[in-house]
Amino acid sequence: MIRIFILPLAALLVAKTAFAQNPEDFNQETSDSTHYKFDSIDTQLDIVDVYRKWTHHEAKIQLLNSKSKNIDFTLVPALGYTLQTGFAILLAANTVFYTNRKDHSKASTVLTSIAYTQYNQVIIPVSVNLWSKDRKINMISDFRYMSYPSQTFGLGDQTRFTDGYNIDFSYVKIHQTFLRKIKRGFFAGAGYYYDYLWKTHEVNPPAGVATSFQQYGLLENETASGICFQGIVDQRVNPVNPFGGYYVSARYRLNDRWMGNSANWRTTIIEGRKYIRFPKESQNIIALWNYNWITMSGHPPYLLLPSTGWDDFFNTGRGYIQGRYRARNMSYVEAEYRFRLVKSGLFGGVVFSNLQTFSADKSNLYHTVIPGYGAGLRIKLNRNSNTNFCIDYAFGAEGSRGFFINLGEVF
Repeated sequence: MIRIFILPLAALLVAKTAFAQNPEDFNQETSDSTHYKFDSIDTQLDIVDVYRKWTHHEAKIQLLNSKSKNIDFTLVPALGYTLQTGFAILLAANTVFYTNRKDHSKASTVLTSIAYTQYNQVIIPVSVNLWSKDRKINMISDFRYMSYPSQTFGLGDQTRFTDGYNIDFSYVKIHQTFLRKIKRGFFAGAGYYYDYLWKTHEVNPPAGVATSFQQYGLLENETASGICFQGIVDQRVNPVNPFGGYYVSARYRLNDRWMGNSANWRTTIIEGRKYIRFPKESQNIIALWNYNWITMSGHPPYLLLPSTGWDDFFNTGRGYIQGRYRARNMSYVEAEYRFRLVKSGLFGGVVFSNLQTFSADKSNLYHTVIPGYGAGLRIKLNRNSNTNFCIDYAFGAEGSRGFFINLGEVF
């Protein structure tokens, strides 16, 4: 959720409860027409297995495997570094569970963390994807608090890295959506999106010129309050680390003055993800992602415009600092090949590349395609929920490069 170069501390807790103890749980058909077969859970290894082997704390760890529960929990305290945060301390948690113990076709997830960084940033996100027992209702929550000294580089796709300067702001995000099953595989519904930015100011901006932020409209406090309509088709069994299927989502957000906005504006986010086994009989995956963030009309707050690394999970644009490009419209594609390095699944690897493009300045025209690429290591933190610790190193234009880390796959 927060892309940080994580160096695990001595304390590492991965609580693995009993929802997936039965190997048959991983040999079920998904809700689409494709069947996926997985290795028996008993043949796999994760960090807890290695810990037990090295320390002989079998009994202590076994107490965490309560068969009365239907939950899988991963907790990682860490020390790290990114381009945007500098050095940081982080506590990240990932929970995967099934609301219906007999039906494992849809996993509910809760992702959260708390981070404090070298640049005095505080970041606390909470992301929830919850399914009802009958799989007819899907609740999606994205809550976030950020105190966030950071950088901005201007509008459009022609900005230079040397154009960057510091800004500071505080931010609360409350996005809540409820979806209902319409027909097989398709869910639709609505929700309320609230964003509040305060104490927004530039820190030592370029002298003698009006910055893009100032020209666009720099306000100390701004509220974005609106209704969101969303439709999704989700054929993934486990969104933390899909082994097949696909995901399609379309969101349309309306923000009007009567809801507390300073101006009327509309945005649309359309994305698709596809997971293909290659070779077909292997555990290796080709993962594809397309993300389009479009300003349909009006004047969104500058800091809520489409921007590199400002998707819901801060994951677009590996190879670039967050906020490197910003404009009214953004289109993004990424491909990643995920493969095992050892048969037990304890270690894996990825190679990936991405392309992003932004409408130049305030227009709706795309002119430049901006590439990124890299490779990464995967370490199995929890074989039951299939949660990986993901360490990537990525490259971009103008010599941009750095580490990008997730608890769970990037997409």
